[in-house]
Amino acid sequence: MLTLLAVAPAGAGDIFLQQLINGLTTGTLFALIAIGYTMVYGIIELINFAHGDLFMLGAFLALTLITELGLAGAGMGTAGAAGGILLTFAVCMAFCATLNFAVDRIVYRPLRNAPKLTPLVSAIGLSFIFMGIGQLWKGVADLNVPDIIDNKNLLAGDTVRFTLKDLVVILITVPLMIGLTLFVKHTRLGKAMRATAQNPTAARLMGIDVDRVIGATFAIGGSLAGAAAVIYGLYINTVSFQMGYQNGLYAFTAAVLGGIGNLPGAMLGGILIGLIRSLGSQYVGEQWTSALVFAMLIVILVFRPSGLLGARTREKV
Repeated sequence: MLTLLAVAPAGAGDIFLQQLINGLTTGTLFALIAIGYTMVYGIIELINFAHGDLFMLGAFLALTLITELGLAGAGMGTAGAAGGILLTFAVCMAFCATLNFAVDRIVYRPLRNAPKLTPLVSAIGLSFIFMGIGQLWKGVADLNVPDIIDNKNLLAGDTVRFTLKDLVVILITVPLMIGLTLFVKHTRLGKAMRATAQNPTAARLMGIDVDRVIGATFAIGGSLAGAAAVIYGLYINTVSFQMGYQNGLYAFTAAVLGGIGNLPGAMLGGILIGLIRSLGSQYVGEQWTSALVFAMLIVILVFRPSGLLGARTREKV
């Protein structure tokens, strides 16, 4: 579970600014995970509930690599540590991409023409399988990730904190999300994804290998979950086998809030949830943050059933 940074600024304005920083940082993480949900749903209308637990397995792999590479206490100032972190990102992204692609190939592809409830139940079952693998891999206790990134405040004074950790999260997540948006809009595979999402049958008739496109979508979503897993471990410094459930739930909520199937909507939804959690924790109470998030979701969906940026579509018959 994401733990918001507790600070004691001097004034009300500083408190508000600090919570904005916290919310934006955690919100970009939620957005990165939410993209995996929204991409898969946008193409095959499947809510892949196993995505959050895929993120958890990626975080466990990141912890293993950080330990085995001896990065604990090395800091980011050395070339070896920076190279080790980059290697960790590459391996975790490749691992989650491969695992997600395999899930589609083995579990979801045979169920393409099954009733929609069948793959949904399969996704829930797969989530529990991943959670069980996590328990066998690292146990049930919370695990500490070595503090590699300096937590020194980059701002003058101590009333508001913006640390190198916050900066690293934003510098990694924002370019990834922008890059993915440009990829989907301007590349051949991205156009094939949009065509498949709009009408899979017509896409097949136009010569598009729909199964290949869907597999690529799972792989890309998985790679982003792997990147988010590494960032989470380096930022929060705690991982557990249950982390996928709550973070996945918030990420899925972000996707629905922004308009599931819409990439900018997932990003907007993630940032909004991060801000609601952060500001709610400060002004209402930590114990009410989840209630605030889902109350806001209900209110928005009452007036915008398709989400903030979702397009109203007619049901195909």
